[in-house]
Amino acid sequence: MPDRVYNVLFLCTGNSARSILGEAILNHVGRGHFRAYSAGSTPKGTIHPMTLETLAKAGIPIDGLRSKAWDEFAAPDAPKMDFIFTVCDNAAGETCPIWPGQPMTAHWGIEDPAAVIGPEFKQRAAFEDALRFLRNRIGAFINLPLASIDRMALNSRLEGIGAMDGTTTKSSNVA
Repeated sequence: MPDRVYNVLFLCTGNSARSILGEAILNHVGRGHFRAYSAGSTPKGTIHPMTLETLAKAGIPIDGLRSKAWDEFAAPDAPKMDFIFTVCDNAAGETCPIWPGQPMTAHWGIEDPAAVIGPEFKQRAAFEDALRFLRNRIGAFINLPLASIDRMALNSRLEGIGAMDGTTTKSSNVA
């Protein structure tokens, strides 16, 4: 495991579901070696209630989570990111701010559970699916040999994680 703490930013458009899930999961399972954040290009300003319910039901802390703009992390006094993962196809295709420090980036597209229309059980199932897909990807990520892998090999592994079960796209779009 790494001797340092890696900063990770999960990006989405609205920052109300998938990116919030990623932030909460990684902070919960990162064993103190990762500090996760989330943001959106056009944040909704609130977290979808089912995001919070799904996290709480899974035993993942929800304290301190909030919907915020990605500009907050491009500011000079912002934490320097080591990794940036887009979790929605819209954010992956947008022109992102210039991130200080040249973080590694990858696209980990997952269907938007907040966009599911229909009975409540279908909506809940969509949130549970998003949680499961992100848990699997984050589990693979935190087990990478970050301290001993070169940048090119790491990039390939990050893209491979993005292609795991539940991906919204087969192509790699990088933030």
